[in-house]
Amino acid sequence: MNENKWTPHRDESDSFNDGEGVVIINYGAGNIQSIKFALQRLGHHAVLSNDAATIRNAKKVIFPGVGEASSAMAKLWESGLHDLIPTLTQPVLGICLGMQLMCRSSEEGDTKGLGIFEVPVLKFDATRVKVPQIGWNQIRGLKSNLFTGIAEAEHIYMVHSFYAPLCSETIAETHYGLDYSAALRKDHFYGTQFHPEKSGDVGEQILNNFLNL
Repeated sequence: MNENKWTPHRDESDSFNDGEGVVIINYGAGNIQSIKFALQRLGHHAVLSNDAATIRNAKKVIFPGVGEASSAMAKLWESGLHDLIPTLTQPVLGICLGMQLMCRSSEEGDTKGLGIFEVPVLKFDATRVKVPQIGWNQIRGLKSNLFTGIAEAEHIYMVHSFYAPLCSETIAETHYGLDYSAALRKDHFYGTQFHPEKSGDVGEQILNNFLNL
């Protein structure tokens, strides 16, 4: 018997009592507490869960990610969430590695992604820029209601070594050695390469926009 076999889990201290219905996917590779605290500052309660029924029944889903792509994808496969996430019908927001895992593939660990976004994820050229990119950067070319109330060239916080190139699904771009996608959208799936939960007032506005979609 495999003692490490995944079982559905929902934080028992959480509930949907206030009717918000926000779930943060908790699959062992996410920066979940900082996102939960950011939502609390906005007056929203969030459930941390990897239970398929809980996620499917949520009004909004946030898919975070911190770490290495192939290891994180292995966790999704172990949990069965690799099949669930692309079938969700409510608004979904992938953050940082979460966004990258929603792409077609990643050069990090030669990883096959969830294929929600058609773009591949590539590694920054370390001969041109310092890798990883860490710090504040500007976003521009804002094309979505995710950025309602956000001005061009506002600053957001980045920590990453891989990027999604500009593509038809790009809804915001930024520059670090080259222009690349700061955010993506396909239908009700959204992704931000930056961390809105660490991006001050701008990031809080973006999170609030997502929750109000």
